[in-house]
Amino acid sequence: MSYNVENLFDCRHDSGKNDTEYLPEGTRHWTPGRYYHKLQQIAKVILAAGEWDKPALVGLCEVENDSALIHLLTRTPLNAWPYRYRMTDSPDARGIDVALLYRRDLFAIIGSASYPVHFSRHTEKRSRDILHVWGKIVSGDTLDVFVCHFPSRYGGEVASEPDRKDAASVLRAKTDSLFQLRSQAHIVIMGDFNDTPTDKSVAGVLKALPSAAPYTPANLYNLFYPPVALPYEGSHKYQGEWSRLDQFIVSGALLDTLHSVHIVPDSPTVFAPPFLFTKDKTYRGIRPKRTYYGYKYEGGYSDHLPILLELRILASPDKRPSGTAGPRTYKPKADVN
Repeated sequence: MSYNVENLFDCRHDSGKNDTEYLPEGTRHWTPGRYYHKLQQIAKVILAAGEWDKPALVGLCEVENDSALIHLLTRTPLNAWPYRYRMTDSPDARGIDVALLYRRDLFAIIGSASYPVHFSRHTEKRSRDILHVWGKIVSGDTLDVFVCHFPSRYGGEVASEPDRKDAASVLRAKTDSLFQLRSQAHIVIMGDFNDTPTDKSVAGVLKALPSAAPYTPANLYNLFYPPVALPYEGSHKYQGEWSRLDQFIVSGALLDTLHSVHIVPDSPTVFAPPFLFTKDKTYRGIRPKRTYYGYKYEGGYSDHLPILLELRILASPDKRPSGTAGPRTYKPKADVN
């Protein structure tokens, strides 16, 4: 699951960060009550997305700090599930970061890293780091997961495009390194790219090919390009138009359905239950129900919809207990943040 949760700030000031807007005395009157309601709303979405089983991996964008994640995992119904997390500590001016929640009963973490983005035009600019987490899955394979939130379109789509191309360049360099280490690298990239699958940062610099193209293990493929059947035309609505800003991009090895770990065909989708929407009085139809619409408090969820993807993972014969024919239950060692 990948979800831009839109401004998940706690109610305390982080030194050196421009977060005063989300303080009790700030312009949005961000009170503890509103903060804890937001946590409950995000937990509701994650639990609903998993239906009978909860997501093994959840990439989150726009989370302020560790406190928000600790509260999300301990003060909501998510506390009934064995989630742990990794997150970045970026120099972003507002203090927002990306994070990965993972179920330690399904994903045995090996390590994590945070990659800064250095900008070619504005060397003084700071943005969100790219999060890289890798771990073992039931098949015995290593799964590399990247969570990213590319620079926004603030200032105009064309004017800000070089910044997203710089972020894509960092991400491509890291995936190329993995392809050199492992010819069958299993890579899942998720997040808010602030660009569509056909824009230059994603299609040109990151070189994320259409998912329908002939695949090879050392290439990246965008699971939302060409357009697949979705409940809506995208995960984000701006001025009446839906866009596919949130995407899953995977390595070619994960498209091979004969492999021990692979994408379930036709599983990439936008999670769009009715409770995530409200009437769009300005542009007609419906829109995601947000925490704030402008400066009006709505008490909703986010301006983005989550996206979902299913992986099918089978234990290889040498990983199964003797005398068994099916997948075994994988119980990794306990992980402590």
